[in-house]
Amino acid sequence: MNNSNSDKRSGAGKPSGDRKKAPATSKPAMAKRSQNRKPVVKKDSPNIPKPLKSDDIRLNKYIANSGACSRRDADIYIQSGNVKVNGIPVTEMGYKVKPGDVVNFDGAVLTPEKKEYFVLNKPKNFTTSVEEVEHRNVLELIKGASKTPMLPIGRMDKNTTGLLVFTNDTDMIRKFSLPNQKSNKIYQVTLDKNLKYEDLEKIQSGVTLDGHRLFVDEISYIENEAKTEIGIKLRTPNVKVVRAIFESFKYNVIKIDRVAFAGLTKKNLPRGIWRPLTEQEIINLKNC
Repeated sequence: MNNSNSDKRSGAGKPSGDRKKAPATSKPAMAKRSQNRKPVVKKDSPNIPKPLKSDDIRLNKYIANSGACSRRDADIYIQSGNVKVNGIPVTEMGYKVKPGDVVNFDGAVLTPEKKEYFVLNKPKNFTTSVEEVEHRNVLELIKGASKTPMLPIGRMDKNTTGLLVFTNDTDMIRKFSLPNQKSNKIYQVTLDKNLKYEDLEKIQSGVTLDGHRLFVDEISYIENEAKTEIGIKLRTPNVKVVRAIFESFKYNVIKIDRVAFAGLTKKNLPRGIWRPLTEQEIINLKNC
């Protein structure tokens, strides 16, 4: 702190004249006390977090980005002294890594991956589940998109089509898996019979599934289409909920197509084709 600037702001050192003495809680008194404080730690201590810059990144996030472990587990490794930055053990939470720093995690040098984002217009007969070995996996469709492993945001069964986002950003994947996620998803649903208007109104007012109340942002018939074609907007990341809504009203769902996801659309994106997100789309996705 620059004492001369502080003195100017606080009025310290100026003659008081006939002015009344300021109370102990006034700003000048507080400023004067702060000048006498001694630094708790040395400025050049290697374990003190560096000043925040645009390219600086928290150490636990740096570790998580490398794929070594989650942020929470990274904190445990840091506290236990198993992480070094430029050869110096770091045990403080909030430490920030600068570009060019060498991070050693439990004996191995880490290299964080560049965050990448892609969107795919998923066709039928591909699944996001690695457990369904009898069906082809969506990862086949984005081979060559990146040199680093990509994961889909959310799940889709083999019969659901439409927008599916892929990334190596674990924070992004975790964010969209939260039940209170606020971004809208829009689906076009094909039913086995016309949706009654009274059922449409009931769905619009909210549906209870397995004891949980689900609120629908919007539902409507598709313009110039049969009343078996329904558009529905909701926030849940779980596609299975869309099917469950209509099945609870005794309709069979023939097809579900996700036409929008958190502001992204499949406009000019043919079925089975992927593309990288633009910088603006990435910003919008992070701000959802």
